[in-house]
Amino acid sequence: MTPTDIPLAALRTHLDRLAQEALVLWDLPAQAHARLINVSENFTYLVEAGGGFRAVLRVHREDYHSRRAISSELAWMDALGRDNVIELATPYPGRDGRVLQSATSAALPTPRHLVLFQFVAGTQPSETEDLTAAFRQLGLMAARMHLHAMQWQLPEGFERPVWDEHAVFGPKAIWGDWRNAPGVDHATRALLEQVEQTLRARLAAYGKRPSRFGLIHADMRLANLLVDGTDTRLIDFDDCGFGWFMYDFAAAISFIETDPAIPALKTAWLSGYRSIRDLPEPDADEIDTFIMLRRMALLAWIGSHIEAPEPQAMAPHFAAGTAQLARDWLARQPAPDARATAR
Repeated sequence: MTPTDIPLAALRTHLDRLAQEALVLWDLPAQAHARLINVSENFTYLVEAGGGFRAVLRVHREDYHSRRAISSELAWMDALGRDNVIELATPYPGRDGRVLQSATSAALPTPRHLVLFQFVAGTQPSETEDLTAAFRQLGLMAARMHLHAMQWQLPEGFERPVWDEHAVFGPKAIWGDWRNAPGVDHATRALLEQVEQTLRARLAAYGKRPSRFGLIHADMRLANLLVDGTDTRLIDFDDCGFGWFMYDFAAAISFIETDPAIPALKTAWLSGYRSIRDLPEPDADEIDTFIMLRRMALLAWIGSHIEAPEPQAMAPHFAAGTAQLARDWLARQPAPDARATAR
């Protein structure tokens, strides 16, 4: 049995031990202890020690990102902080001076990559709250990051995933095939096949010119926001990569795409965005396309991550919600001759 075949409960036991033993890689206060706080692509631990010390340890999923790709993520984060684009959680260098560390254990002999981040105060917003102020600030941050990405010189060897139609629908889709997700029955599959083809056509017409497509966070959802008073901070750049800039709004409403508050949140996000960067109407008009694209990606994600608690909780209703979103989206599509008109 390989590490990737280990059941989640057993894997947690092994990674808990590895995380605790790996703390010696950093110069931490005595008696530092790692406690698991989140399971998604990676395992995330809160590290606590005497004197109020707190930090966040990310233990990377095996074979999700290469060492070079993680180094590239950290390079962009460093540039964003250095250029005062947004405030970020700074990674701690290890005893060897490197922020990216690796560790193994007897049960997990393949090296796991680890990064230890400074603790950021704040609470994750709840979807039951009024999120308009947070989304305006989120739009502002997105615009700053997009402008930075458009002028930043990528370091040599920079490697990050590409979040385009191939990443969602291609034979090597990053999160797998949406058809394998729970609840995708014959009728739902037929509907979503139509959605996939329509999305492919719209995205091809929209194109990937530099003003529309570049380096993005790609996961600005509520779980990756920390609100402290009037300040909203963005964390977890693990999925950052190359994609359409408007995809960042779609990612921001991940899993709540059917919420009646979404139009107000989009208005708030656009208000913040346009306070920093000009955004032509054709780009704003395409946001619903990216919401649909992201929802399809998340449907595939649920199917390929069904052992984790979050996908299990959403699985019973997510395909049906996706189908309803799809019907509404398809009803708003223009006639084929209008779609063919140059944009």
